[in-house]
Amino acid sequence: MDPNLRFWRAEGQSFVQRFLLWAEILDPLLLLKSSDERSRSRLLLQNTEKTLTEPVQNDQTKKAFLLSLSSAYPDTGKIIPVLFRPPAFMPISLPLVIISSSQLRAAPTFFSQFVFHTYTTGFTLLNGNGTVKAKEYSVEERQIYYGLGAISYAAFFGAFPHILMNRYTLKSPLTQLVVHKLLPAPLLGLMSAFTVAVARSPEFENGIEVMDRNGKVVGVSQKAGEKVGEETALSRAALFGTTFFLPTLLTYFVERAKPAKTPRGLASVRLFLITTILAGMLPVSLSLYPQCGEIKRADLEPEILSATEETELFYNRGI
Repeated sequence: MDPNLRFWRAEGQSFVQRFLLWAEILDPLLLLKSSDERSRSRLLLQNTEKTLTEPVQNDQTKKAFLLSLSSAYPDTGKIIPVLFRPPAFMPISLPLVIISSSQLRAAPTFFSQFVFHTYTTGFTLLNGNGTVKAKEYSVEERQIYYGLGAISYAAFFGAFPHILMNRYTLKSPLTQLVVHKLLPAPLLGLMSAFTVAVARSPEFENGIEVMDRNGKVVGVSQKAGEKVGEETALSRAALFGTTFFLPTLLTYFVERAKPAKTPRGLASVRLFLITTILAGMLPVSLSLYPQCGEIKRADLEPEILSATEETELFYNRGI
């Protein structure tokens, strides 16, 4: 079992544990660490004989784990491209969320959401489960093709209410309230879950590796692949749906306050709310489900049931 997964299994059992760990892993300063530091960290973790059945007490080992968790791919140990590492997600996605939430016309909405979904889908592809079981072409190629289709569909669906409003000249206050205030949050949450599900759909079809408690791969399970896809899609929907909805709701109440009635004041308040809520929701959404997930033996395919007597098996959920 990869050191990252061993660490999550030992120290990421509860939501609070995972939240506190993600709060450290998402530190953008970790992006500044050199490749030599990352290599030394991985070497330290791979050479350690600690079984991680209890929390890490050594400060040096804890820092090595944080650096590995923030930059290394759990299934292969390869280094993730810098723009798609977990600590880069907040700095890059924040301006994309702000731009997407401020568009009031169809064309800018489509373009901004296309860029937004392109980044989040790329992040999903590079931080998913690394099990490779392809036939005609690699899983990576198939995921890219699926992802491009999902990005285009999600961007069009996000802009569709604006297209309808302009096409049929629906300019009533109620229509503008629905299109500009009420629909963006559920649409973005739904489309974020959709792009995750499509990008990781080969995991549903081909399955992912499941391991026993010693890290030995027991088999490849489609049911485990379905489970990780559902969990990741739900966590992404919660992240962006909440990040769009709460600022809109809170800004509505702020508009009634005298100190914030100027457009510049409202824009500043909205920017602050989006930043704060995204910063808080990101570790929350990543902590909803364990990174080293568990699935009961009875829930797996017959061929896996016959391959082990373990009652619980483990897998890499990805992000």
